[in-house]
Amino acid sequence: MATNPSNTVYKELLLPQPREQVWRALTTPETLARWMYPNDFEPRLGHRFTFQVPAKPEAEFPGLTVRCEVLECEPPQRLVFSWSAGGAVEDTRVSFQLSPHEAGTRLLFEHSGFDLSQPFGRQALKGAGYGWGAMLDALSTLLNESVKP
Repeated sequence: MATNPSNTVYKELLLPQPREQVWRALTTPETLARWMYPNDFEPRLGHRFTFQVPAKPEAEFPGLTVRCEVLECEPPQRLVFSWSAGGAVEDTRVSFQLSPHEAGTRLLFEHSGFDLSQPFGRQALKGAGYGWGAMLDALSTLLNESVKP
């Protein structure tokens, strides 16, 4: 079991789908956009890409561009990319570890490296925890709808 440092968002999911299907949902740009954000992702080491987080006028959020780079890509088991959105969310790391499980696939997720010394560091960490919870729920729902990514 992975540790949960105070500056890390950690989630574990057990998904009934085979690991290869979960991997495709994480690495196919069109499917990734369905549970996350529009992107220009490619599952290739060193690839630089962005996520376009849409505006939410009701929350006075103008939207933003998240800059990323694939740091590790070992199909169908491990994907790691940098995640930089400015401020306390600069040079953080997102990782997905997939392993076979008797019920399907065990997904270990971490978003680490939040700078809690920044003025909004703790708020950024809390927001990321909420956001990733919602996105990983959306991933699970998408996979459970038997949509072939």
